[in-house]
Amino acid sequence: MEFSAQQIASLIGGTIEGNPQAVVSSFAKIEEATQGSITFLANPKYNHYLYTTNASIVLVSRSLELEQPVSTTLIRVDDPYATLAQLLQFAQQAMAPQLQGVEQPSFVAEDVDLPADAYVGAFAYIGTGCRLGSGVKVYPQAYIGPGVTLGENTVVYPGARIYHGCRIGARCIIHAGAVIGADGFGFAPTADGSYSKIPQIGIVEIHDDVEIGANTTVDRATMGATVIEQGAKLDNLIQAGHNTVIGRNTVMAAQVGIAGSTHIGANCMVGGQVGFAGHITVGDGSKFGAQSGVPNSVAPNSRVLGSPAVPERDFARQVVYTKRLADLFARVAAIEKVINNPQ
Repeated sequence: MEFSAQQIASLIGGTIEGNPQAVVSSFAKIEEATQGSITFLANPKYNHYLYTTNASIVLVSRSLELEQPVSTTLIRVDDPYATLAQLLQFAQQAMAPQLQGVEQPSFVAEDVDLPADAYVGAFAYIGTGCRLGSGVKVYPQAYIGPGVTLGENTVVYPGARIYHGCRIGARCIIHAGAVIGADGFGFAPTADGSYSKIPQIGIVEIHDDVEIGANTTVDRATMGATVIEQGAKLDNLIQAGHNTVIGRNTVMAAQVGIAGSTHIGANCMVGGQVGFAGHITVGDGSKFGAQSGVPNSVAPNSRVLGSPAVPERDFARQVVYTKRLADLFARVAAIEKVINNPQ
């Protein structure tokens, strides 16, 4: 599909500088763009590409000041990155196959009320007592256990597993290989040194507009619910333990691990491979650098790094001191030599 600069600017409320009839049919990075593609400039590190790019249209900030003439058509917007995301969503919707109906072979329990616009792919399983909202898509080989609820327009990709009784809100995305509602890791030590399994009788509750990455696991609660609140985004290969709560609009990069009964606040940003101890509370708006180890509760709006995690400034100070250790040891050795061998 092709769109002109004029059509795009009308759609996103942008201001054109250049040819309003410039036409694009694809997206590209600014340094790799060719004629017929649209790109964006949001990071000042890439400003120099604006003057050499072959893109037909570039989304730029309204506040950007040009250092020299450009050969491309600009569309000025408030936030180029957010606007690009908006355009990509439009493109995805336009290009996505309009899947509906039930492919065979698959299994849908007799008591499941399947909306007319729902899609169930081949070899998928939908258990008894499930409730599916309008526009739900369950891709091939997905498993939807008994009593599961899927809200309207939620998508469950191939090979995902949603265990019995879990509740998924509207417009959620569950990527391939994700497991929602497996047993929490609960075992009681016994007198003979073995472990007795503690039944996990709770559920997982995922609110609206949540995205769960590929091969991410969210354990069911021992009692009550493990909760992922509205708008949270979890990357691939994340482990959320039983009875954890992940707050509204919190985002987590790959390989984060959250031990049981930990409460992560709203609007937090968590880097890759961060580990949270169990039974702690993380305040709203906190940010965690990659590979941080978080053993204790964290106040709202904290910025922490390291393992064990410490405030950002303390971590920076530690790095500086660590780099100076070799010189410090050399100075101490020199002082000891003078002390031990006085002239």
